[in-house]
Amino acid sequence: MKNIILTVFSFLYLSSLCHAQEGYQNPVIPGFHPDPSVCRVGDDYYLVNSTFEYFPGVPLFHSKDLIHWQQLGNVLTRPSQLNLQKAGSSGGIYAPTIRYHEGTYYMITTNVTDKGNFLVHTKDPAGEWSDPVWIKQGGIDPSIYFEGGKCYLVSNPDNTIMLCEINPMTGEQLSSSKAIWRGTGGRYPEGPHLYKKDGWYYLLISEGGTEYGHKVTIARSRNMEGPYDSNPANPILTHINMEAQLNPIQGTGHADLVEAADGSWWMVCLAFRPQSGLHHLLGRETYLAPVRWDTNAWPVVNGNGTISLDMRVPTLPQHPFPEKPARDEFDAGKASPEWVHLRNPHMENYQFTKDGKLRLLATGVKLDDSGSPTFIGRRQEHMRFTASTSVKLQKATPNDEAGLTVWMNNQAHYDLYIKQLGQDKQAVVLRYRMGLLTHIAKEVIVPASNIQLQVKGENDTFSFAYSLNGTTFQSIGQMDTRYLSTETAGGFTGVILGLYATSQTPATHAYADFDWFEYLSRQEKPS
Repeated sequence: MKNIILTVFSFLYLSSLCHAQEGYQNPVIPGFHPDPSVCRVGDDYYLVNSTFEYFPGVPLFHSKDLIHWQQLGNVLTRPSQLNLQKAGSSGGIYAPTIRYHEGTYYMITTNVTDKGNFLVHTKDPAGEWSDPVWIKQGGIDPSIYFEGGKCYLVSNPDNTIMLCEINPMTGEQLSSSKAIWRGTGGRYPEGPHLYKKDGWYYLLISEGGTEYGHKVTIARSRNMEGPYDSNPANPILTHINMEAQLNPIQGTGHADLVEAADGSWWMVCLAFRPQSGLHHLLGRETYLAPVRWDTNAWPVVNGNGTISLDMRVPTLPQHPFPEKPARDEFDAGKASPEWVHLRNPHMENYQFTKDGKLRLLATGVKLDDSGSPTFIGRRQEHMRFTASTSVKLQKATPNDEAGLTVWMNNQAHYDLYIKQLGQDKQAVVLRYRMGLLTHIAKEVIVPASNIQLQVKGENDTFSFAYSLNGTTFQSIGQMDTRYLSTETAGGFTGVILGLYATSQTPATHAYADFDWFEYLSRQEKPS
């Protein structure tokens, strides 16, 4: 009996030990999800990201373990909250911060093409958020900190971290702005967050620009207004050094810290995964790292200030969510929260039919324009993927089109689409736009019918194909991934896989019915 008890005890102990050290895979939120900010409320964690020119703005994620995240919705869902009418590529919403205080959730961010910094709040993060209150102190990447019934703001006007007190419900500035730190000398000191631990005020920022030289630095003071002393071991997170020069993760930075319910500390940050050489297309993604933060000591990120794809570290008890279906059948009567539009959409052009189709009404706004075309898309999350859709273009006049676009911005996109030729005659067309160059790579005449369009992503190429019978796909061409990369096309976003419809006729009656959209990841290979 004693041996049986010991055996059972050993089994239970080893099981719990394995559970505590099961580790996780980075990124924890793949694809274009930059500038993460996180807060904890009890055993729940909430995270937000920047969205630039896309609507709705600021996706809101929920987790129980900091590893598995489920999108609850978006914070900015109304034009009164998010004016993107004049937002160019990579304009609009910059880095947000989410915080919780005495029953209320706050999200503060910058709309660089509207009036600057603003704050919204709610009692229910999955519900509606308030209209904005605008903040006087400028700069970008604003963050708030609560203490003693007061709310303090930090942001970075003039490349300096500035502090002031504000009223979070009205946006009124209650004290003059005071310079508290300029960082360690790296360019673009930004992304500031204030924390208090062991009687110290810690100020976390990012420096070096959101590129390969990105880094996270930290300073501390006994007084919130400073002076702040820089950590002698700065930066506390970076992949700029030789130790990480071959790491498949690069550009680590723009971080936020959170204390878990068990007293452990964690950091979320952005980074990107290069492919096809030193190019990245997926945008800056959300990564997670453990932090050791002893009493009166400086925080140490993952032991050596680097992170990896395979994080073999103890974790919180893991609570995965059910996997999302690969295929969106468009039968819910509305778009799920991961779908986004370009700038402020004209919602009358997006319909869900009774038989479960997404109907896009064509307009004269083209993909190359800076307005809001009839466009709805979701993020590319993997280097190796297959995306497919079934589309039928109807009531179209010559040169009207609808289809699938691999989209970085209005000057960098690859389009696989159906084009109207004459009555009952259409064509499947592959086109690319790269800067000033627009080229039709191939055009195949097809009968007017339901046509399936497909793109397969690889490390170096996008491969395009179409099917007339739903089973056999015909190749129509390949494109180089590099020309849609941030290094080539510029900007701060990542590739969006979009469905769209446009017309050459201002008073068009053309529309396209999309029966479904499917996104499948395939096993990643090293770049």
